[in-house]
Amino acid sequence: MSEREDIQTPPGTREVLTFCRICAGKCGMKITVDDSTNRMVDVRGDHQHAMTSGYACIKGLQSAAIHHGPQRLLKPLKKQPDGSFAEIPLAQALDEIAARIRTLTAESGADTLGLFRGTAHYSNSTAFAMMSSFIRATRTRSRFSTMTIDQSAKWVAEQRLGNWGAGRNRFNDSDVWMFVGYNPLVSLLGNNGTPVLNPTKRMKEARVRGMKFIVVDPRRTETAHYADIHLQLFPGEDPTLFAGLLRCILANGWEDREFCARHVNGLDALRRAVDPFTPEYVERRAGVPAGKLIAAAELFASTSQRGIAVSATGPDMAPRSNLAEHLIEVLNVVCGRFLREGDTVQNPGAMSPRRPIRAEVIAPGRSWETGYKSRVRNLGTLYGEKMAGALADEILTPGDGQIRALIVDGGNPVNALPERGRAIEAMQALDLLVTIDPYMSETAQLAHYILPPTLMFERADLPLLFERSGFPEPFAQYTPAVLPPPAGSEVVEDWYVFYALAQRLGLDMQFEGTPLDMQNAPSNDDLLALLLRDSEVPFDEIKKHPGGKVFELPPQTVAAAKPERAANRFEVMPADVFEELAEVAAEDAAQALQRGGRQFGFRLSVRRSRDVMNTTFRDVPAIRKRVPYNPVFLNPQDLQTLGLVDGAPVFIESAHGRIEAIAEADATMRQGVISMFHGFGKMPNQHTDYEDGGVNINDMVPTGEYVEPINAMPWYSAVPVDIVARAADEHDQPQRVSQRQ
Repeated sequence: MSEREDIQTPPGTREVLTFCRICAGKCGMKITVDDSTNRMVDVRGDHQHAMTSGYACIKGLQSAAIHHGPQRLLKPLKKQPDGSFAEIPLAQALDEIAARIRTLTAESGADTLGLFRGTAHYSNSTAFAMMSSFIRATRTRSRFSTMTIDQSAKWVAEQRLGNWGAGRNRFNDSDVWMFVGYNPLVSLLGNNGTPVLNPTKRMKEARVRGMKFIVVDPRRTETAHYADIHLQLFPGEDPTLFAGLLRCILANGWEDREFCARHVNGLDALRRAVDPFTPEYVERRAGVPAGKLIAAAELFASTSQRGIAVSATGPDMAPRSNLAEHLIEVLNVVCGRFLREGDTVQNPGAMSPRRPIRAEVIAPGRSWETGYKSRVRNLGTLYGEKMAGALADEILTPGDGQIRALIVDGGNPVNALPERGRAIEAMQALDLLVTIDPYMSETAQLAHYILPPTLMFERADLPLLFERSGFPEPFAQYTPAVLPPPAGSEVVEDWYVFYALAQRLGLDMQFEGTPLDMQNAPSNDDLLALLLRDSEVPFDEIKKHPGGKVFELPPQTVAAAKPERAANRFEVMPADVFEELAEVAAEDAAQALQRGGRQFGFRLSVRRSRDVMNTTFRDVPAIRKRVPYNPVFLNPQDLQTLGLVDGAPVFIESAHGRIEAIAEADATMRQGVISMFHGFGKMPNQHTDYEDGGVNINDMVPTGEYVEPINAMPWYSAVPVDIVARAADEHDQPQRVSQRQ
């Protein structure tokens, strides 16, 4: 029960302060629980929450349906010989899984066991740390996550360019912010300090204090509604646009010359590389008027003094995403948009140990060149991870290191990987597939064992993910479990799966550097205490404030560089980046709409739905009612040109495959561009109507053809496609309509 005086509850109920863990927003919540049933009867935002001030999205507000709905799995399941599932006691399931892992690793080595972190896993503090402990204990190098199927270009850019130890400019004291293929008002995805804590309120407040917004997006998004300048480019032309912005800045002397002189290598090579990208060239190729490009460059680099460009899936799911991310970060570098020695650190971290924050360049690393090489496509690793885009090949390619067992926590790779048919084939080929999943997801349907976890309000937790970059102040909040697990269920803490398997495999485990007692399992609070054992604010003190608190900490300023790092410099134009940018400049712009010897009429771009979290929550009744399928959005003028009407059934064809859809007019789209929500679509063998679950756009993207070379990131955006009319009951043999010219 909260200590706040404002909380009054009906007899027989209790109200608890907690926070949501669906995404990076960590919204403060008030949950009313019926004591007689231990069920939530009301869910709403906490208006006194210091970070989110009462904001909560539809997903969080549907928490009762998420926890108590009929779609939830409540007992472990084992696949039977006929393909059906039968309940199995948890201890027996863990025994059998451990025995199978022991056999497979004895036969094929540690790397035959793969681990996959899904989106839901990242917001589970104890599970995240325990999986890392399990990976170290098993010594497997087959580690994957959604990062390398989503925004791994950020890791590539960081390792080719370098990084700044003190971090970038902060949102709350900047005068400009550039959003690149990034719509935080819908995605609630925090990148580089962009506020996702009641984001609309914070953006409005920023506008009042004078901040200017630049939005780079093919669509006039919800975020673009607040833009001072909207650069509505074609998908996939981010390298062209940012090379043009850099050319404008350097040609006009708007770069931070002092910062570049002290910390940047390759500035002359950068000038040569971007020289072909004149405003007129950018206009012809990217579709952005030359005057707008120049105005954006001047606003960002000359008129404004603080603020950064931040990106998300828009550029990172398109062709040449590694180049695009590099140029976006180079824009921040040449403008010197970083904290400097002597600047105040606004959030030293209440839940972290105090550490020096230094004004220094962290030199490029290029781990994919220097570290372990996979036998599949000779791919390297990024921060110890293999590339999720090559996971199907890692499973299906025979030989040393072939993955034969896979544990997936909080993810649905079948609907996230390219060429879904091959992803399904790979999952079916595994000797052991284990999913920790509360729902019968597309991946879970292929699993040998499904272990249903406790959900977020049934476990204690702390908002540790992106603590410093996500919170503008030293905020901390502990939540106990609001609810017990459902009566009669046998759900399990995610972390316990890895601990219990290590027990059965005879492995010793260290949790964040502390050896664990492998005979007596810790509690959730024991693990959280270990995570905060050296924190600025003691764990017990954080627990005294149920609704969270901004703690007053001793001030911290940015320190000078370590002597051994003082000479480190950013590499803004290394040879491989120079070569790739030269390739872009030499391309025929018409190639963007060509594939397989065929000219297409549209470019497909990815899009997020505010109602779901990637592939999750599509079957929650209220969400299903709002978004039963993923339509294809296109400009009304394009609909008219094609002779179609709003709501028309269509096919979408790429050079690789075809999916069905329903057209929906959207005036925010630029002409020649269509968009669809990703993550939708049921299993092919379910033969459901399109209106009952939608389709998966990955069916149009091949595994090894549309990919980036370093990180095997598939091209999910800027895919050339045609719109093809279909009858309402037609599912095959389409009749082509005229392509848009």
